[in-house]
Amino acid sequence: MMQTPLPRYNVQQTYDWNYAHPPAAPDYQEVRFPGEWDFCGLQVNGPLGIAAGPLLNGAWCRYYAALGWSVLTYKTVRSSARACYPPPNLVPVACGMLRGDETEVQQAREMEGTWAVSFGMPSQPPDVWRADVERTRRALRPGQVLVVSVVGTVQPGWDVDDLAADYARCARWAMESGADAVEANFSCPNVPTCDGQLYQQPEQAAAVAAVLRETVGRLPLIIKVGFLGSDEKIEQLLEALAPWADALSMTNSVALPVRGQDGRLMFEGQKRGICGEAIFEASLEQVRRAAQIVKRRSFALHLIGVGGVFTVHHLQAYLQAGAQSVQCATAAMLVPDLVQRIRAEWPER
Repeated sequence: MMQTPLPRYNVQQTYDWNYAHPPAAPDYQEVRFPGEWDFCGLQVNGPLGIAAGPLLNGAWCRYYAALGWSVLTYKTVRSSARACYPPPNLVPVACGMLRGDETEVQQAREMEGTWAVSFGMPSQPPDVWRADVERTRRALRPGQVLVVSVVGTVQPGWDVDDLAADYARCARWAMESGADAVEANFSCPNVPTCDGQLYQQPEQAAAVAAVLRETVGRLPLIIKVGFLGSDEKIEQLLEALAPWADALSMTNSVALPVRGQDGRLMFEGQKRGICGEAIFEASLEQVRRAAQIVKRRSFALHLIGVGGVFTVHHLQAYLQAGAQSVQCATAAMLVPDLVQRIRAEWPER
């Protein structure tokens, strides 16, 4: 008998529609991988989790938790409400494996594994997401952890100290609401202001990370970073963040302009984050390079591999490259029970 497909993110609808129409959580199914696994020192059921993006609110978190995912990252929140960018928010693109030095990608008619993402880090008001995080954490099972992704919201006239204070405000609220870990998003490829590009400025990134470290205390602090094209840039960022962060999550997309089917550039020619299968090799290579630097410099950093994970072989490749854990977003949106499918192919010990 053919299995009924699970409900999933409706790519034909807007962010607001999907926020308001989460699937109902099914009966809980534990998915435990053989061996002992930890996420930034927290015991979890396996090495695979969900990156910031698909889990728009607590109902989405609880849906994926019921399917057996062990690390759930609540979509990036702010200290004030922020609307989503206008549609289209997800544009299928046609391309091979990206290297990061391309000039653009081409819009495709159908989703074949890679898309351009254009959300712009929307957020509900703090009183909404704080209460939602608290409810969500109470609903999780042993072996599952809730990470809350936060970002500062730049205002006219702000300097890096103001931005750091805003990041810290969100991190403190997340911690007070029960988050097991805080992820500071230093990289959003479709936000051109410094809150979306902080990872490209090591000195400022370190200043913000230091304030976050003081704010969250012993709570695991993860920094989400984007694509860095050279060993020199990777090492500069690692050196800046190693004193403050417990982990780095990489890679948050490869940013490129998108040419529409009509021949014109979409999104007013601005770059958008390319996510999915096409960024697997570039993201894997960045993790491999970072792991080599972490080892050589004896940095106490946990690496989280992100980008293009669709199969058990992708997961294993990231772990072999030096990641301690792995997350996916695009694949989880398309195949909500992916963790169960990968576990079924995972070798027993």
